[in-house]
Amino acid sequence: MSNSAVPRPLDYGAPISLERAKAVMAAAEAEASANGWPAVIAIVDSGGHLVMLHSFDHAQHGSVAIAQEKARCAVNFKRPTKAFEDAVKEGGINLRILATPGMLPLEGGVPLIADGRIVGAVGVSGMRSHQDGQVAEAGAKAL
Repeated sequence: MSNSAVPRPLDYGAPISLERAKAVMAAAEAEASANGWPAVIAIVDSGGHLVMLHSFDHAQHGSVAIAQEKARCAVNFKRPTKAFEDAVKEGGINLRILATPGMLPLEGGVPLIADGRIVGAVGVSGMRSHQDGQVAEAGAKAL
């Protein structure tokens, strides 16, 4: 059996620093602002604890909790939340995902990777899922 069949999951690293989190936040804010989107952006560390939160003017209140949960889901399961959204869309046995504690199968949560390790995650809510994902990816690329 080949070990190359299943890639080894990334390890967790030290929690993201405030300085790095600010860079991620600035990039995500710039993407949301450029599109006129009233986003809520949350950044958590490698343990899933909130480091930064920005709620744009006129953002819906419910997005504050959702952005944080998207970020926690991405860090806890070591992958973008879009993977879970896509799995649920396929239906069938994938619907068991909905019974998993801490699962939020909505695009917009992206792990933050530095030096090959997960140091945190960014979660975005407030727009359509693909727009949330676009903002989160812009933030993640800044790292």
